[in-house]
Amino acid sequence: MKFLRTIAAAALGAAVAFGTGPVTAAAADVPVTLSGIVLGVGAQESQRVVSWYSSADATEVVQVAPTDRIKHGQFPKNARTFTATVAANSVNGGFNAHATIDGLRQRTGYSYRVGSGGTWSPVYTFKTQDFRGDFDFLFFGDPQIGSSGNVAKDGAGWADTLNVALGANPNAELLVSGGDQVESANTETQWDAFLAPDKLRQYPWAATIGNHDVGGKAYEQHFWTPNTDRSSAFYNGDPGTRSGGDYWYFYKDVLFIDLNSNAYATGADEAHIGYVTDVVEKEGRKAKYTVLVYHHSIYSPADHANDKDNQQRRQDFPTAFSNLGVDLVLQGHDHSYSRSYVIKNGKKANPAEQPGATQVTQGPGGVVYVTANSASGSKYYDLTDPDTGQDPNYGPDPLNPDNHWANSVENQEHVRTYVKVGVRDDKLVVQNLRSGTCAAPNAAVELGKVAWCGPNSGATPAQPVGSAVDKVVIHPYRGHDHTPPGKPCWLEQPATGPGRTITALN
Repeated sequence: MKFLRTIAAAALGAAVAFGTGPVTAAAADVPVTLSGIVLGVGAQESQRVVSWYSSADATEVVQVAPTDRIKHGQFPKNARTFTATVAANSVNGGFNAHATIDGLRQRTGYSYRVGSGGTWSPVYTFKTQDFRGDFDFLFFGDPQIGSSGNVAKDGAGWADTLNVALGANPNAELLVSGGDQVESANTETQWDAFLAPDKLRQYPWAATIGNHDVGGKAYEQHFWTPNTDRSSAFYNGDPGTRSGGDYWYFYKDVLFIDLNSNAYATGADEAHIGYVTDVVEKEGRKAKYTVLVYHHSIYSPADHANDKDNQQRRQDFPTAFSNLGVDLVLQGHDHSYSRSYVIKNGKKANPAEQPGATQVTQGPGGVVYVTANSASGSKYYDLTDPDTGQDPNYGPDPLNPDNHWANSVENQEHVRTYVKVGVRDDKLVVQNLRSGTCAAPNAAVELGKVAWCGPNSGATPAQPVGSAVDKVVIHPYRGHDHTPPGKPCWLEQPATGPGRTITALN
């Protein structure tokens, strides 16, 4: 997905004014490649971040205008431009760029392009919704392009999931990552396939770093995230050669906090808890819900259930998350689906909560943990039996001994799925939805990586695309007497969002 534009020699002598300073081409008739364009989440609803690769070491910008002001494919003279930060790629050559679009209006369609001088990418569009009130976002687990051994098939499954998910939910406002965008951190052919769908230029992608992304700098070069702490505690290894960082952002009434769970040893879990605590103490009183996102599922239902690092996180995280008033935790890594019971301080909050309950009430300190299945079909992990020999604290559920005690639902059908989260005034609605069947594109099935496909270990035919694997309505705790620090009973906020002002982009 590379876009070639040639800079005319005649343009070299002229400074091209974008309202943010001159832009000049580096050399005559040298093709400039712009690639990897991705729309990212901003610090709040009125922002988007655009990231891309360029072959040129030049001043680059994002040009933006309301779509209804684009006439005959031409941007108006008063189109806004935002200057990019450009840096040399440390692993694959060329340069990476990112710029923050600010001052967006609500309920508006926008068109944008990136470039420098006379070199522009194609024009892409996105739209904003209301800056307050209900909204839906979509959560995707482990595309991990390349993990089947066939990049093209993995990319086809990933593109199809995005098409299915956004075809069914065109007004979804965020695409949230569970990590592992690719199989090999610095392999650009895998990144090209991951970033190929134009949906990633139309809807903001909230990136999460997985263990397959962390091993190089390509993740950070492809995604710029807001409010990011890149201290060494939030890296797995040398920050100079690895990707990492923890970050947070607001979207409407939800405080999202994203952690690099690859860093867990030598006090890193404590550092993550300190980061979450600091953000919640400073920002949590403006939030109606707090959602944590990280890669390594602590209540894994499959191959990673008893990994030593997950055993450590199971000890380190849950009580802190309960004390901080976290509502929902979204995770990946295990290439299978699970939804926990309401968990408080690392234990089932209500022993009477039934497996697969479709309505749950959290109570003070109650947290629901969700693990996403593969969104691309590149790799699936089968569910594992609870093994008290490996971890005596992660044994069977007394109400459903085939499941681990923490999980209300565990599912693997070897079909692609995604998670839809509906944020409502008085509830969160979480659904795991099928985005494929046993038919192609489904690389792991096509290539014989798994022996069966369909519900009940293949005994039941595959269910239709769009059907629900699981659905639960989560009723949050809104009490006054036992409100966790930074999480008070909800107060109505201004239309511009909780405690924030927005300058509109005209």
